[in-house]
Amino acid sequence: MSLTVLDPHSALIVIDLQKGVAALPLAHPVAEVAGNAARLAEAFRSRKLPVILVRATGMAPGRTERSLSRPDGPRPPADAADLIPELNRQDSDYELVKQAWGAFMNPELDRLLRELEVTQVVVIGIATSFGVESTARQAYEHGYHVTLATDAMTDFSVEAHEGSVSRIFPSLGETGTTEEILALLEQTSATA
Repeated sequence: MSLTVLDPHSALIVIDLQKGVAALPLAHPVAEVAGNAARLAEAFRSRKLPVILVRATGMAPGRTERSLSRPDGPRPPADAADLIPELNRQDSDYELVKQAWGAFMNPELDRLLRELEVTQVVVIGIATSFGVESTARQAYEHGYHVTLATDAMTDFSVEAHEGSVSRIFPSLGETGTTEEILALLEQTSATA
């Protein structure tokens, strides 16, 4: 479904735009994704809408065939969980940590959104088919309207990114570009 409206009580949720993840081989240039994320964050901040920056500081404990956290694997750099500087973190931003793909596995996210009376979330970040998709699914299941800025996210492969964007996201919410979301924010601000 294409974009129709942004609720006046929307929040931006930024998933795993942190140094360790941004340094991995990605399907789309991280500079473009980071630039779009920064533009969205600034637009939300300027309208006094919540910006929630979510960082992964570990993984769920279950064993998988493909794991980034194997005991015999390489250790990430000390600053791997630090947010990328392009996000220009502000004191007004909310920062949460997670140790699973979906951000709602940290119960503070839903509590915070309810406290702020948020009805709609715009989800962006890395990786499209992991943290972004999991968070969007959980947001939908928690009853939030979901919007996904498809040019403010990327994945480890084009196929994984496109699979989420074309097959999964239309069942969870509305998708659009950063420009389309910025235009809707402008309309929402004009009518509020």
